[in-house]
Amino acid sequence: MASFRQLDSLQVTLDQLIYTPKLETPAERPHPFAYYLTIANQSEETVTIKGRKWVITDALGHRIVVEGDGVVGKTPCLKPGERFSYHSYHVVATDSVAEGAFFAVNETGEPVATRIPRFEMKVPRGK
Repeated sequence: MASFRQLDSLQVTLDQLIYTPKLETPAERPHPFAYYLTIANQSEETVTIKGRKWVITDALGHRIVVEGDGVVGKTPCLKPGERFSYHSYHVVATDSVAEGAFFAVNETGEPVATRIPRFEMKVPRGK
């Protein structure tokens, strides 16, 4: 497995998190949360996002790991100063937290990574 250099100047922010009960969910994880993220390249290097890894941990300590290529079916190439915003959703059974990382390569092909900040998904009571 490739060793990734942490690129702190590739910053990820959670712009919005919304409980979205109208989304289709599996019976065992009936609570959907839409999240809106922005990846901002504040470095001096061009980077291409190649993949992501999410770790979702529920209130009982159960973990779901989601890994995949790209971001919402894309591999955005971000020059210095550029941003990429997108939204997607997680489905959970109980109150949960999500955190993870984006994996990228710079213009020389060096693997770099940045963390996705941890956020809490609190199921509205009575749902």
